[in-house]
Amino acid sequence: MESNQQFPESLIEQVKQDPELQQIAEKVIREERITEAEGLALFERGELNFLGALANFVRERRHGNKTYFNRNFHIEPTNVCIFTCGFCSYSRTYKHKEDGWELSLEQMMDIVRKYDGEPVTEVHIVGGVHPKMNLQFFCDLLERIKAHRPELHRKGFTAVELDYMIRKAKLSIEEGMAKLKEAGLQSLPGGGAEIFDQAIRDEICPDKVDADGWLHIHETAHNLGMHSNATMLYGHIETYAQRIDHMSRLRTLQDKTGGFNCFIPLKFRNKDNDMGHLPESSIVEDLKLYAVARIFIDNIANLKAYWPMLGRQTAQLTLDYGVNDLDGTIDDTTKIYSMAGSEEQVPAMSTEQLCELIRSVKRLPVERDTLYNEIHVYEEEPA
Repeated sequence: MESNQQFPESLIEQVKQDPELQQIAEKVIREERITEAEGLALFERGELNFLGALANFVRERRHGNKTYFNRNFHIEPTNVCIFTCGFCSYSRTYKHKEDGWELSLEQMMDIVRKYDGEPVTEVHIVGGVHPKMNLQFFCDLLERIKAHRPELHRKGFTAVELDYMIRKAKLSIEEGMAKLKEAGLQSLPGGGAEIFDQAIRDEICPDKVDADGWLHIHETAHNLGMHSNATMLYGHIETYAQRIDHMSRLRTLQDKTGGFNCFIPLKFRNKDNDMGHLPESSIVEDLKLYAVARIFIDNIANLKAYWPMLGRQTAQLTLDYGVNDLDGTIDDTTKIYSMAGSEEQVPAMSTEQLCELIRSVKRLPVERDTLYNEIHVYEEEPA
């Protein structure tokens, strides 16, 4: 093992009074998988500095000092949605659609054309579930983007959106996903996973596709040669055990398909939604979650902190707790988290600003594409 990857012996000493935590640390150092019970023990008894050191050890063993980002922009076709999720501050019901927005194909193409000549590599398309924006509508959008700028990676649609549009088209998931791929869809974001435990879903998002449906859609995408991301909404009414169950199901599917690019914990924000009475998780709990995720999910290479949601300073902190990706430059095109009270109300950073954010905590900025191919390593400060 390289000298800069040695796990601090002082922290092994620190947990000697807890033989299970010591055993977990030793397993992780030997690159052995930990169990669900051991993951739960990390949440329940692991001190933050111990978890951070162990997660950072795993991160640096896999990625060294590199911290990834990409140049991307978002299209949000609509925030009108047939579903009513307790945690959502973004959507407007179809009954009150006049309070929301609905973009036409031409309006969405105007967004794409805005970036002509810019070095963006990805367009990220997600929004509400609108009954009139059907499968063919989005196939037409994908075909138009592909024709206009074929090298732009087209990542789109949560499993919730996909489940609805494919069922409405009276196709199987396999048929619908194949049709979208043919139209130009290249990968899936991870949204809609929330917490897989059905009791929690019954309380916070009872109408959405369930855990098995979410996992089936992503498995189908993987089998078609598409990659995807995975998320988990945390910090509301879920327990540590339900978090571990969620991550375990993702780990199991990744064993089967290898199709997940990264895991993205998403922090519950309590502004202007039906769960606004709940307090938000503390920064300590946020960092603990990232650390345990990095230790427990040993087969998804990348752990992402979505900086517009967390804020820039907290996102920097996560880089010492297992995180190796800060998403992208984003521009100012996403409202999903700003409407819920995220730290970044106008989420935009230039490439130079994002690189400086990473460098200022002694990490190495690396621009990637959607599939984590390295585009440029920013070795030094610009002249």
